[in-house]
Amino acid sequence: MVFQMYFRPLIFIFTVLLSLGSCKEKQEEMASVTAEPTTHSLAHKKESKPLSEDFKKYWFAGEAEITSYRLEQARYGEIREGEAVLIFVTEPFAPEKQVKADQSSPSNVSVLKLNATKNFLTGIYPYSIMSSTFYPVADNQHAIKVTSSIQEWCGQVYAQLNNREKFEIQSFSYFEAEGDQNLKLEKNHLENEIWSRLRINPDALPKGEISIIPSLEYLRLVHKPIKSYQAVAKREENDEMSVYTLTYPELQRELKITYSTTFPHEIQGWTDSYPSGFGPSAKVLTTKAAKIESLKTPYWRRNGNEDVSLRDSLGI
Repeated sequence: MVFQMYFRPLIFIFTVLLSLGSCKEKQEEMASVTAEPTTHSLAHKKESKPLSEDFKKYWFAGEAEITSYRLEQARYGEIREGEAVLIFVTEPFAPEKQVKADQSSPSNVSVLKLNATKNFLTGIYPYSIMSSTFYPVADNQHAIKVTSSIQEWCGQVYAQLNNREKFEIQSFSYFEAEGDQNLKLEKNHLENEIWSRLRINPDALPKGEISIIPSLEYLRLVHKPIKSYQAVAKREENDEMSVYTLTYPELQRELKITYSTTFPHEIQGWTDSYPSGFGPSAKVLTTKAAKIESLKTPYWRRNGNEDVSLRDSLGI
C-alpha cells in the first residue's frame, strides 16, 4: 500500500514529461515539413496554381536544398572574394502574424522560403549579408514577407517588408540620412521574390517593361530610396541553361540569373553589374556567383559537432 502511494505519483510525473518531449518533437516536425497549400483568404488573391507531382516530391520531402557559390562581390570600387549560400525550403507560414507557424492550422500558407547569405572581406573587416523571402508555393500573390540585414564593423542595417493592404516597410540604419523609416508602398513586383518564383514556375516570370522594387540588399548597399523603379525583364530559354535578366536604366544596373531549364530549375549562378563606389566617379563593376555544390538535407537536425564535415561537401 505504501509502495503504491509513492509509486503512482512518480508514474504520473514520468508520463507528463514523456508527453512534453513528444510534443516538442512533434512541433519541430511540423515546423520543418510543410503541408500542401491551403485556401486561406489572405494567401489567395488569385486562383491557386496546381502543383506538379515532381514539385511535391522534391519540395515536400522534409528537406532543404542548400547550394554554395563562389562569390566575387563588388564593394567600394573593388572586387572582393567570398562565398554565398542559397537555402530553399518549404514551411508553414502564419499569414496574419507573418511568421513561421509553430502549430498546424487550416489558415497556414505553404511558402517556399529562401535564405540567401553572403560573406566577404573589405580589407581588415568582414561583411555578412542575409536576406529572407517567404513566397507562397501557390504562386498567386507577392511574397508575404521579405527581410534583409547587413552587418559590418561600421554598424548594421535592417529592412523588413510585410505584405498587407499595401507593402509596409520598416528600415533601420546607422547612417543619419537613412535613419529609421516606416514606409507604405503600392504593391508591385519584388526582385527578392523573383528567385523563388523562378524555382516554382519560370514561365510565369514578368517580362517586358515593368515596375519593380529592387532587392532590399542592393538598395541598402548603394543607399538608394526604397521604392519601385522601371526595369526591362526578359528570359532567354535554352535546352540546358536559361537566363533571366532585369535591366534598370535609371540605376545603371543589370542582374542576370542563370538557372537549369528543366525542373527543379536549380540556380547555377548570377551576375549583378552596377556602379560601385561613391559619387559620379563610381565605376560599373560586376558581382559574380558560380555554383560550387548542392546538398539536400534537413539542416535543422544537422547541428552536432559531427555534422560540421557537411560543410566540406559544400566547399565552404
